[in-house]
Amino acid sequence: MPVDRPSRLIPLLIFLAAAILEVAGDAIVRAGMRGRGLGVMAAGCLLLAAYGVVVNKLDLDFSRLLGTYVAVFALTSVAIGRLAFHDRIRTSTWLGLAVIVAGGAIIHFGVGD
Repeated sequence: MPVDRPSRLIPLLIFLAAAILEVAGDAIVRAGMRGRGLGVMAAGCLLLAAYGVVVNKLDLDFSRLLGTYVAVFALTSVAIGRLAFHDRIRTSTWLGLAVIVAGGAIIHFGVGD
């Protein structure tokens, strides 16, 4: 039975939304800890809580959910680090990212027992 393409795209969009919330929340908490104040830290904490709600919207077992999510999170965090914070991405980071994404693909698409 063919799988509808939009329905296959929804989990990826949920993972991406969760990753953006988590990276943004972490960046805002970090800013709060570096002098922007408790209010900024609290806002970051709210985004981190929102990440937890969004990522758990997917109906996957917990280990598969987070094992797959880690790959999307890693890609998103490196991309945001480069684009928003102008991080210089080292070759070792790209290599590690490839390993993480491969692991996420094995976890998500692997055949169970």
